[in-house]
Amino acid sequence: MTLESRVRIGVQVQPQHATYQTIRDTVLRLEELGADVVFNWDHFFPLSGEPDGLHFEAWTMLGAWAEQTEQIEFGCLVGCNSYRNADLQADMARTIDHISAKGSGVGRFVFGTGAGWFERDYDEYGYEFGTPGTRLRALAGALPRVRDRWAKLNPPPTRAIPIMIGGKGEQKTLRIVAEHADIWHSFVQPDEIAHKLDVLRRWGDEVGRDVSQITVSNELGRRGDDERAEALYAAGTRLFTVGISGPDYDLAPVEHWLAWRDAKNA
Repeated sequence: MTLESRVRIGVQVQPQHATYQTIRDTVLRLEELGADVVFNWDHFFPLSGEPDGLHFEAWTMLGAWAEQTEQIEFGCLVGCNSYRNADLQADMARTIDHISAKGSGVGRFVFGTGAGWFERDYDEYGYEFGTPGTRLRALAGALPRVRDRWAKLNPPPTRAIPIMIGGKGEQKTLRIVAEHADIWHSFVQPDEIAHKLDVLRRWGDEVGRDVSQITVSNELGRRGDDERAEALYAAGTRLFTVGISGPDYDLAPVEHWLAWRDAKNA
């Protein structure tokens, strides 16, 4: 992996237990603070707290973020491939990419995707849950369609939209990462990363792709988790994500990690 690249901080504004006004204001504040990326997640119900608490859909929210922000990159950490036709996802991504292209003419959207896992979403919205294997096969089949659709759209995306893939499975997920991802996101521990990267390199050889430019992404904890952050950095992580939840989004951890980023990049 490319260890000399700069550290970036992505903040996942979890769209749960908060009004949309609060979410919108939080995104604006994160851009003012200098966060590099802002994410939501692709679920239909809260993942913590009150199971039937306030919650909003991901992609419509991303369209609003594209319009309200000026510089920050944004996307879903990560989208669920099961919920939308692959060609439709590509068109939605292209449209959001254009909405976000302001003075520079270059969009800021990051196409995050994964196989899906939250069974309640599937059951209540009428999707077939299947098995991890069937969902991963669907993801593997969808990504070439997404790329093909981007090439056919008029107008095309403003840039090569970065693809972020979440997951850590060595037999299927990392093969998909090796073939398609610009960013690999996982929650693996620092001492696991070297092994996972070895697996990723082997899959890169198998599919004929140099994976050295794939950005390694992982999640940070709260303030005081600096030892783990340093270990992740030493292992090659360069995009660090911080999750914050409603009803009131606490930005103190974000400010801590932004200061840590700036010290690393000095």
